[in-house]
Amino acid sequence: MPLDQSFVGRSYPPTEPYEVGREKIREFADAVGDANPAYRDPEAAKAFGHPDVIAPPTFVFAITFRAARQVIADPQLGLDYNRVVHGDQKFSYRRPVRAGDRLTVTSTIEAIKSMAGNDILDVRGEVHDEAGEHVVTAWTKLVARAAEEV
Repeated sequence: MPLDQSFVGRSYPPTEPYEVGREKIREFADAVGDANPAYRDPEAAKAFGHPDVIAPPTFVFAITFRAARQVIADPQLGLDYNRVVHGDQKFSYRRPVRAGDRLTVTSTIEAIKSMAGNDILDVRGEVHDEAGEHVVTAWTKLVARAAEEV
């Protein structure tokens, strides 16, 4: 059964703050193979004009996807996560994520489409710091594959 279009525009409560640590940033940079010194060395980051190390651009996915679990787990939405694949991801930054940030995410269902029996769900995550300043917006596209006919 297709997802309910009335969920478009529904927002979920902000997440608890996620504190960004230097070690998490370094581990992520290592995992994606990015040797940029601004991700590891506070002095290098300061030389680039940042107050502390910054995170690679895709680092925020881990935070926004965790927040999207509220959407995925909403029993009223009826999304079968066993059939979901990640379709797309994009980000729009106001500033880099940096060590010491305490970030919250508010997830909103931006679109629901059905194509060839598949449900396509677009979720927007608005990321704010502890002062309430907007840091980044992340868009995640999830595709729930059609159930196989038996």
